[in-house]
Amino acid sequence: MKLWRALPVVAALLLLTPNASWVYPIDGYVLTGIRRLERLRLRLVGELDGTVPVGGGRQRIADIWLHAVRTGGAVGNTAPGGIPAGDAPIRAGGLDTDFPEPDAALSREIERLFSDRDPSYSLALLEITPGRPMRFASMRPDVLYSPGSVGKLAIAVGLFAELARRYPDDVDSRQTLLRNREVTAGKWIVQDHHKVPLFDPDTREVGFRRIRQGDVFSLYEWLDHMLSASANAAASTVWKEVMLMRVFGRDYPPAPAAEDSFFTETPRAELQKIAVSVVNDPLRELGIGEDEWRQGSFFTRAGKRIVPGVKSYASPRALLLFLLRIEQGRVVDVWSSLELKRLMYMTEKRIRYASSPALAEAAVYFKSGSLYRCKKEPGFQCGKYQGNVDNYMNSVAIVEKPDGRLYLVALMSNVLKINSAVEHQTLATYIDRILAR
Repeated sequence: MKLWRALPVVAALLLLTPNASWVYPIDGYVLTGIRRLERLRLRLVGELDGTVPVGGGRQRIADIWLHAVRTGGAVGNTAPGGIPAGDAPIRAGGLDTDFPEPDAALSREIERLFSDRDPSYSLALLEITPGRPMRFASMRPDVLYSPGSVGKLAIAVGLFAELARRYPDDVDSRQTLLRNREVTAGKWIVQDHHKVPLFDPDTREVGFRRIRQGDVFSLYEWLDHMLSASANAAASTVWKEVMLMRVFGRDYPPAPAAEDSFFTETPRAELQKIAVSVVNDPLRELGIGEDEWRQGSFFTRAGKRIVPGVKSYASPRALLLFLLRIEQGRVVDVWSSLELKRLMYMTEKRIRYASSPALAEAAVYFKSGSLYRCKKEPGFQCGKYQGNVDNYMNSVAIVEKPDGRLYLVALMSNVLKINSAVEHQTLATYIDRILAR
Protein backbone atom coordinates (compact mmCIF):
# COMPACT_ATOMS: atom_id res chain seq x y z
CA MET A 1 0.00 0.00 0.00
CA LYS A 2 1.12 3.57 -0.65
CA LEU A 3 -1.06 5.30 1.89
CA TRP A 4 1.82 7.27 3.38
CA ARG A 5 3.28 8.62 0.14
CA ALA A 6 3.18 12.41 -0.28
CA LEU A 7 1.07 13.67 -3.15
CA PRO A 8 2.81 16.05 -5.56
CA VAL A 9 -0.45 17.73 -6.55
CA VAL A 10 -0.96 19.30 -3.13
CA ALA A 11 1.30 22.30 -3.76
CA ALA A 12 -0.31 22.94 -7.14
CA LEU A 13 -3.80 22.78 -5.66
CA LEU A 14 -2.80 25.26 -2.98
CA LEU A 15 -1.61 27.72 -5.61
CA LEU A 16 -4.74 27.31 -7.70
CA THR A 17 -7.37 27.27 -4.94
CA PRO A 18 -6.23 29.33 -1.94
CA ASN A 19 -9.82 30.05 -0.89
CA ALA A 20 -11.40 26.61 -1.22
CA SER A 21 -14.91 26.38 0.19
CA TRP A 22 -14.07 23.30 2.24
CA VAL A 23 -11.61 24.60 4.74
CA TYR A 24 -9.32 23.77 7.62
CA PRO A 25 -9.57 22.19 10.07
CA ILE A 26 -12.35 19.72 9.21
CA ASP A 27 -11.70 20.14 5.49
CA GLY A 28 -8.19 21.57 5.42
CA TYR A 29 -6.56 19.11 3.07
CA VAL A 30 -6.01 21.64 0.29
CA LEU A 31 -4.43 24.11 2.69
CA THR A 32 -2.32 21.75 4.79
CA GLY A 33 -1.94 18.48 2.90
CA ILE A 34 -3.14 16.56 6.00
CA ARG A 35 -4.82 13.64 4.29
CA ARG A 36 -6.84 12.64 7.34
CA LEU A 37 -8.91 15.78 6.81
CA GLU A 38 -9.84 14.85 3.25
CA ARG A 39 -11.04 11.47 4.49
CA LEU A 40 -13.32 13.25 6.98
CA ARG A 41 -14.62 15.66 4.36
CA LEU A 42 -15.54 12.80 2.05
CA ARG A 43 -17.38 11.08 4.87
CA LEU A 44 -19.34 14.23 5.67
CA VAL A 45 -20.47 14.67 2.07
CA GLY A 46 -21.43 11.00 1.83
CA GLU A 47 -18.72 9.91 -0.61
CA LEU A 48 -16.89 7.64 1.84
CA ASP A 49 -18.22 5.27 4.46
CA GLY A 50 -17.17 5.67 8.05
CA THR A 51 -17.85 7.49 11.29
CA VAL A 52 -18.35 11.23 11.03
CA PRO A 53 -17.53 13.79 13.74
CA VAL A 54 -20.15 14.84 16.25
CA GLY A 55 -21.87 18.17 15.68
CA GLY A 56 -19.24 20.12 17.58
CA GLY A 57 -16.47 18.59 15.49
CA ARG A 58 -17.48 20.11 12.16
CA GLN A 59 -16.13 23.64 12.44
CA ARG A 60 -14.59 25.47 9.51
CA ILE A 61 -11.79 27.99 9.49
CA ALA A 62 -14.17 30.95 9.62
CA ASP A 63 -15.69 29.50 12.79
CA ILE A 64 -12.44 29.34 14.78
CA TRP A 65 -11.38 32.48 16.62
CA LEU A 66 -8.94 33.55 19.26
CA HIS A 67 -10.83 35.11 22.14
CA ALA A 68 -8.23 37.55 23.45
CA VAL A 69 -8.85 38.74 27.01
CA ARG A 70 -9.29 42.44 27.54
CA THR A 71 -8.54 44.49 30.63
CA GLY A 72 -11.45 45.26 32.89
CA GLY A 73 -12.65 41.70 33.34
CA ALA A 74 -14.67 41.38 30.12
CA VAL A 75 -13.68 39.38 27.08
CA GLY A 76 -14.35 39.50 23.40
CA ASN A 77 -13.24 38.26 19.99
CA THR A 78 -10.16 40.08 18.78
CA ALA A 79 -8.63 37.76 16.20
CA PRO A 80 -10.86 35.96 13.66
CA GLY A 81 -9.99 32.57 12.28
CA GLY A 82 -9.58 34.17 8.90
CA ILE A 83 -6.35 36.05 9.68
CA PRO A 84 -4.81 36.67 6.23
CA ALA A 85 -1.93 34.25 5.76
CA GLY A 86 0.31 36.99 4.34
CA ASP A 87 -0.03 39.33 7.31
CA ALA A 88 2.88 39.64 9.67
CA PRO A 89 1.98 38.14 13.05
CA ILE A 90 1.27 40.59 15.87
CA ARG A 91 1.07 40.36 19.61
CA ALA A 92 -2.40 40.29 21.15
CA GLY A 93 -3.16 42.29 24.27
CA GLY A 94 -3.78 40.64 27.62
CA LEU A 95 -4.65 41.28 31.22
CA ASP A 96 -2.31 43.00 33.63
CA THR A 97 -2.78 39.91 35.82
CA ASP A 98 -3.23 36.43 34.43
CA PHE A 99 -6.31 35.34 36.37
CA PRO A 100 -8.90 37.28 38.37
CA GLU A 101 -9.58 36.59 42.03
CA PRO A 102 -11.45 33.28 42.52
CA ASP A 103 -15.19 33.57 42.01
CA ALA A 104 -16.82 32.68 45.34
CA ALA A 105 -19.93 31.00 43.95
CA LEU A 106 -18.04 29.02 41.32
CA SER A 107 -15.44 27.96 43.88
CA ARG A 108 -18.16 26.63 46.20
CA GLU A 109 -19.63 24.57 43.38
CA ILE A 110 -16.23 23.10 42.52
CA GLU A 111 -15.52 22.30 46.17
CA ARG A 112 -18.88 20.55 46.43
CA LEU A 113 -18.20 18.52 43.27
CA PHE A 114 -14.93 17.17 44.65
CA SER A 115 -15.85 17.00 48.32
CA ASP A 116 -16.29 13.22 48.31
CA ARG A 117 -13.68 12.44 45.67
CA ASP A 118 -10.07 11.39 46.00
CA PRO A 119 -7.75 14.19 47.20
CA SER A 120 -5.36 13.64 44.30
CA TYR A 121 -7.58 15.66 41.95
CA SER A 122 -6.38 19.12 40.94
CA LEU A 123 -8.23 21.62 38.79
CA ALA A 124 -7.91 25.10 37.33
CA LEU A 125 -10.92 26.57 35.55
CA LEU A 126 -11.49 29.89 33.80
CA GLU A 127 -14.66 31.10 32.08
CA ILE A 128 -14.07 33.81 29.50
CA THR A 129 -17.49 33.98 27.85
CA PRO A 130 -17.58 37.13 25.68
CA GLY A 131 -19.55 39.95 27.24
CA ARG A 132 -19.42 38.51 30.77
CA PRO A 133 -17.02 38.98 33.67
CA MET A 134 -14.29 36.37 33.86
CA ARG A 135 -14.79 33.63 36.43
CA PHE A 136 -11.89 31.68 37.92
CA ALA A 137 -11.86 28.75 40.31
CA SER A 138 -9.22 26.25 41.28
CA MET A 139 -8.51 23.34 43.57
CA ARG A 140 -4.92 22.45 44.45
CA PRO A 141 -3.81 24.13 41.19
CA ASP A 142 -0.08 24.11 41.94
CA VAL A 143 0.34 20.37 42.50
CA LEU A 144 2.80 18.87 40.01
CA TYR A 145 1.92 15.76 38.01
CA SER A 146 3.58 13.78 35.28
CA PRO A 147 1.97 15.46 32.23
CA GLY A 148 2.08 12.44 29.93
CA SER A 149 0.98 13.29 26.41
CA VAL A 150 -0.14 16.79 27.39
CA GLY A 151 3.57 17.56 27.13
CA LYS A 152 3.29 17.12 23.36
CA LEU A 153 1.80 20.60 23.28
CA ALA A 154 5.20 21.95 24.36
CA ILE A 155 6.82 20.21 21.39
CA ALA A 156 4.31 21.84 19.04
CA VAL A 157 5.04 25.25 20.54
CA GLY A 158 8.75 24.60 20.14
CA LEU A 159 8.21 23.94 16.45
CA PHE A 160 6.21 27.13 15.96
CA ALA A 161 8.86 29.10 17.82
CA GLU A 162 11.59 27.83 15.50
CA LEU A 163 9.45 28.59 12.46
CA ALA A 164 9.00 32.15 13.74
CA ARG A 165 12.74 32.42 14.37
CA ARG A 166 13.41 31.50 10.76
CA TYR A 167 10.55 33.48 9.20
CA PRO A 168 9.73 36.26 11.67
CA ASP A 169 7.54 38.24 9.26
CA ASP A 170 6.47 35.60 6.75
CA VAL A 171 3.79 33.16 7.86
CA ASP A 172 3.29 31.98 4.27
CA SER A 173 6.82 30.57 4.33
CA ARG A 174 6.18 28.92 7.68
CA GLN A 175 3.11 27.17 6.35
CA THR A 176 4.90 26.18 3.15
CA LEU A 177 7.65 24.51 5.16
CA LEU A 178 5.09 22.65 7.28
CA ARG A 179 3.33 21.43 4.16
CA ASN A 180 6.30 20.60 1.94
CA ARG A 181 8.97 19.31 4.32
CA GLU A 182 8.74 15.51 4.18
CA VAL A 183 10.27 13.47 6.98
CA THR A 184 10.85 9.73 6.79
CA ALA A 185 10.12 7.68 9.90
CA GLY A 186 13.37 6.28 11.24
CA LYS A 187 14.83 4.86 14.43
CA TRP A 188 13.26 7.60 16.53
CA ILE A 189 9.81 5.96 16.34
CA VAL A 190 10.78 2.83 18.30
CA GLN A 191 8.62 1.89 20.16
CA ASP A 192 5.03 3.16 19.96
CA HIS A 193 1.67 1.43 20.38
CA HIS A 194 -0.46 4.31 19.07
CA LYS A 195 -2.10 3.91 15.68
CA VAL A 196 -2.60 6.71 13.17
CA PRO A 197 -5.11 7.16 10.34
CA LEU A 198 -3.79 6.72 6.80
CA PHE A 199 -5.57 7.80 3.65
CA ASP A 200 -4.73 8.00 -0.05
CA PRO A 201 -6.95 10.67 -1.68
CA ASP A 202 -6.33 9.21 -5.15
CA THR A 203 -7.38 5.64 -4.41
CA ARG A 204 -9.46 6.51 -1.32
CA GLU A 205 -7.76 3.64 0.43
CA VAL A 206 -8.11 3.86 4.21
CA GLY A 207 -5.77 2.41 6.83
CA PHE A 208 -5.21 2.63 10.56
CA ARG A 209 -1.99 1.28 12.03
CA ARG A 210 1.21 2.09 13.88
CA ILE A 211 3.79 4.23 12.12
CA ARG A 212 6.50 2.10 10.51
CA GLN A 213 10.08 2.92 9.64
CA GLY A 214 10.11 4.16 6.06
CA ASP A 215 6.73 5.92 6.27
CA VAL A 216 6.86 9.46 4.91
CA PHE A 217 4.75 12.33 6.23
CA SER A 218 4.93 16.09 5.93
CA LEU A 219 5.68 18.13 9.05
CA TYR A 220 1.99 19.08 9.11
CA GLU A 221 1.01 15.41 9.18
CA TRP A 222 3.61 14.54 11.82
CA LEU A 223 2.16 17.37 13.94
CA ASP A 224 -1.34 16.07 13.35
CA HIS A 225 -0.36 12.52 14.26
CA MET A 226 1.26 13.84 17.44
CA LEU A 227 -1.77 15.86 18.60
CA SER A 228 -4.78 14.14 17.04
CA ALA A 229 -3.70 10.50 17.42
CA SER A 230 -1.21 11.31 20.22
CA ALA A 231 1.39 9.10 18.57
CA ASN A 232 4.61 8.88 20.58
CA ALA A 233 6.50 8.11 17.37
CA ALA A 234 5.30 11.41 15.93
CA ALA A 235 6.19 13.31 19.11
CA SER A 236 9.78 12.08 19.08
CA THR A 237 10.10 12.75 15.35
CA VAL A 238 8.76 16.30 15.62
CA TRP A 239 10.99 17.05 18.62
CA LYS A 240 13.99 15.78 16.65
CA GLU A 241 13.07 18.12 13.78
CA VAL A 242 12.75 21.08 16.17
CA MET A 243 16.28 20.40 17.42
CA LEU A 244 17.53 20.33 13.82
CA MET A 245 15.80 23.64 13.10
CA ARG A 246 17.54 25.25 16.06
CA VAL A 247 20.99 23.87 15.21
CA PHE A 248 21.02 24.18 11.41
CA GLY A 249 19.03 27.41 11.10
CA ARG A 250 18.85 28.53 7.48
CA ASP A 251 20.48 25.26 6.43
CA TYR A 252 17.48 23.26 7.67
CA PRO A 253 16.62 20.65 6.56
CA PRO A 254 20.09 19.11 6.67
CA ALA A 255 21.20 16.26 4.46
CA PRO A 256 20.66 12.83 6.09
CA ALA A 257 24.40 12.40 6.60
CA ALA A 258 24.65 15.78 8.37
CA GLU A 259 21.69 14.91 10.56
CA ASP A 260 23.23 11.57 11.56
CA SER A 261 26.58 13.20 12.28
CA PHE A 262 24.96 15.78 14.53
CA PHE A 263 23.23 13.21 16.72
CA THR A 264 26.15 10.79 16.85
CA GLU A 265 29.00 13.28 17.33
CA THR A 266 27.41 15.87 19.64
CA PRO A 267 28.03 15.12 23.34
CA ARG A 268 24.95 13.70 25.01
CA ALA A 269 24.89 16.46 27.61
CA GLU A 270 24.77 19.04 24.84
CA LEU A 271 21.96 17.17 23.07
CA GLN A 272 20.00 17.17 26.30
CA LYS A 273 20.55 20.90 26.74
CA ILE A 274 19.33 21.67 23.22
CA ALA A 275 16.32 19.36 23.51
CA VAL A 276 15.16 20.88 26.79
CA SER A 277 15.75 24.41 25.52
CA VAL A 278 13.79 24.19 22.26
CA VAL A 279 10.56 22.99 23.90
CA ASN A 280 10.74 24.81 27.23
CA ASP A 281 12.10 28.25 26.35
CA PRO A 282 8.83 29.18 24.58
CA LEU A 283 6.91 28.24 27.75
CA ARG A 284 9.07 30.63 29.78
CA GLU A 285 8.18 33.38 27.30
CA LEU A 286 4.53 32.83 28.26
CA GLY A 287 5.22 33.43 31.94
CA ILE A 288 5.20 29.73 32.84
CA GLY A 289 8.03 29.08 35.28
CA GLU A 290 10.60 26.30 35.31
CA ASP A 291 8.98 24.99 38.49
CA GLU A 292 5.48 24.93 36.92
CA TRP A 293 5.85 23.02 33.65
CA ARG A 294 8.80 21.27 32.10
CA GLN A 295 8.89 18.78 29.26
CA GLY A 296 12.05 16.81 29.84
CA SER A 297 12.23 13.57 27.88
CA PHE A 298 11.37 12.04 24.54
CA PHE A 299 8.29 9.84 24.12
CA THR A 300 9.96 6.78 22.62
CA ARG A 301 12.60 4.44 23.96
CA ALA A 302 14.86 5.15 21.00
CA GLY A 303 14.50 8.90 21.44
CA LYS A 304 15.44 8.67 25.11
CA ARG A 305 18.46 6.55 24.21
CA ILE A 306 19.74 9.11 21.71
CA VAL A 307 18.90 12.22 23.76
CA PRO A 308 19.03 11.73 27.55
CA GLY A 309 16.12 13.37 29.32
CA VAL A 310 15.18 15.00 32.59
CA LYS A 311 12.01 14.75 34.63
CA SER A 312 8.77 16.07 33.14
CA TYR A 313 6.05 17.71 35.24
CA ALA A 314 3.22 20.23 35.01
CA SER A 315 0.56 21.85 37.19
CA PRO A 316 -3.06 22.68 36.36
CA ARG A 317 -2.40 26.41 36.86
CA ALA A 318 0.45 26.35 34.32
CA LEU A 319 -1.63 24.43 31.79
CA LEU A 320 -4.59 26.78 32.24
CA LEU A 321 -2.31 29.77 31.70
CA PHE A 322 -1.10 28.09 28.52
CA LEU A 323 -4.68 27.80 27.23
CA LEU A 324 -5.28 31.43 28.09
CA ARG A 325 -2.15 32.45 26.21
CA ILE A 326 -3.49 30.63 23.14
CA GLU A 327 -6.70 32.64 23.31
CA GLN A 328 -4.68 35.82 23.76
CA GLY A 329 -2.63 35.06 20.67
CA ARG A 330 0.56 35.07 22.72
CA VAL A 331 1.84 31.53 22.08
CA VAL A 332 4.73 32.71 19.89
CA ASP A 333 2.39 35.04 17.96
CA VAL A 334 -1.19 35.28 16.71
CA TRP A 335 -0.68 33.02 13.69
CA SER A 336 1.03 30.32 15.75
CA SER A 337 -1.63 30.50 18.48
CA LEU A 338 -4.42 30.13 15.97
CA GLU A 339 -2.67 27.31 14.12
CA LEU A 340 -2.09 25.45 17.37
CA LYS A 341 -5.74 25.88 18.32
CA ARG A 342 -6.75 24.39 14.96
CA LEU A 343 -4.45 21.42 15.51
CA MET A 344 -6.03 20.85 18.95
CA TYR A 345 -9.54 20.87 17.49
CA MET A 346 -11.30 17.56 18.10
CA THR A 347 -12.58 16.26 14.78
CA GLU A 348 -11.73 12.59 15.20
CA LYS A 349 -13.28 10.31 17.81
CA ARG A 350 -13.47 12.14 21.12
CA ILE A 351 -11.95 10.53 24.19
CA ARG A 352 -11.77 10.98 27.96
CA TYR A 353 -12.84 14.48 29.09
CA ALA A 354 -13.79 15.54 25.56
CA SER A 355 -16.11 12.52 25.11
CA SER A 356 -18.69 13.85 27.57
CA PRO A 357 -22.16 13.88 25.97
CA ALA A 358 -22.59 17.37 27.37
CA LEU A 359 -19.88 18.56 24.97
CA ALA A 360 -21.12 16.79 21.83
CA GLU A 361 -22.33 20.00 20.18
CA ALA A 362 -19.48 22.12 21.54
CA ALA A 363 -16.26 22.91 19.73
CA VAL A 364 -13.55 21.34 21.89
CA TYR A 365 -9.83 22.07 21.56
CA PHE A 366 -8.26 19.34 23.59
CA LYS A 367 -5.26 17.32 24.62
CA SER A 368 -5.03 14.57 27.18
CA GLY A 369 -2.28 12.49 28.68
CA SER A 370 -2.22 9.33 30.74
CA LEU A 371 0.37 7.22 32.50
CA TYR A 372 -0.58 4.17 34.52
CA ARG A 373 1.40 1.34 36.10
CA CYS A 374 0.30 -1.80 37.88
CA LYS A 375 1.69 -4.37 40.25
CA LYS A 376 0.27 -7.67 41.40
CA GLU A 377 -2.31 -7.23 44.12
CA PRO A 378 -4.80 -9.77 45.47
CA GLY A 379 -8.29 -9.03 44.24
CA PHE A 380 -7.16 -6.34 41.80
CA GLN A 381 -7.28 -6.67 38.01
CA CYS A 382 -5.08 -4.19 36.16
CA GLY A 383 -6.79 -2.42 33.27
CA LYS A 384 -6.32 0.46 30.91
CA TYR A 385 -6.22 3.80 32.75
CA GLN A 386 -6.73 2.15 36.15
CA GLY A 387 -3.31 1.42 37.59
CA ASN A 388 -2.66 0.67 41.25
CA VAL A 389 0.89 2.12 41.33
CA ASP A 390 0.38 5.22 39.17
CA ASN A 391 -2.80 6.28 37.41
CA TYR A 392 -2.18 9.74 36.00
CA MET A 393 -4.86 11.25 33.80
CA ASN A 394 -4.59 14.83 32.56
CA SER A 395 -7.03 16.81 30.44
CA VAL A 396 -6.78 20.33 29.04
CA ALA A 397 -9.61 21.78 27.02
CA ILE A 398 -10.94 24.96 25.50
CA VAL A 399 -14.71 24.52 25.27
CA GLU A 400 -16.94 26.68 23.08
CA LYS A 401 -20.62 25.94 23.63
CA PRO A 402 -23.33 26.66 21.03
CA ASP A 403 -24.98 29.12 23.45
CA GLY A 404 -21.82 31.26 23.47
CA ARG A 405 -20.29 30.04 26.73
CA LEU A 406 -16.52 29.74 26.55
CA TYR A 407 -14.30 28.24 29.20
CA LEU A 408 -10.85 26.74 29.73
CA VAL A 409 -10.13 23.82 32.01
CA ALA A 410 -7.09 21.89 33.20
CA LEU A 411 -7.90 18.73 35.19
CA MET A 412 -5.17 16.45 36.55
CA SER A 413 -5.49 13.36 38.70
CA ASN A 414 -3.73 10.28 40.03
CA VAL A 415 -6.57 8.26 41.50
CA LEU A 416 -5.59 4.61 41.81
CA LYS A 417 -7.70 1.61 40.79
CA ILE A 418 -10.44 3.52 38.95
CA ASN A 419 -11.01 3.97 35.23
CA SER A 420 -9.75 7.54 35.08
CA ALA A 421 -10.83 8.01 31.46
CA VAL A 422 -14.47 7.42 32.44
CA GLU A 423 -14.05 9.56 35.54
CA HIS A 424 -12.76 12.52 33.53
CA GLN A 425 -15.68 12.14 31.12
CA THR A 426 -18.08 12.23 34.05
CA LEU A 427 -16.40 15.26 35.61
CA ALA A 428 -16.58 17.10 32.28
CA THR A 429 -20.37 16.71 32.37
CA TYR A 430 -20.62 18.01 35.93
CA ILE A 431 -18.28 20.93 35.31
CA ASP A 432 -20.28 21.96 32.26
CA ARG A 433 -23.49 21.89 34.32
CA ILE A 434 -21.91 24.03 37.02
CA LEU A 435 -20.82 26.64 34.50
CA ALA A 436 -24.29 26.63 32.92
CA ARG A 437 -25.71 27.63 36.30
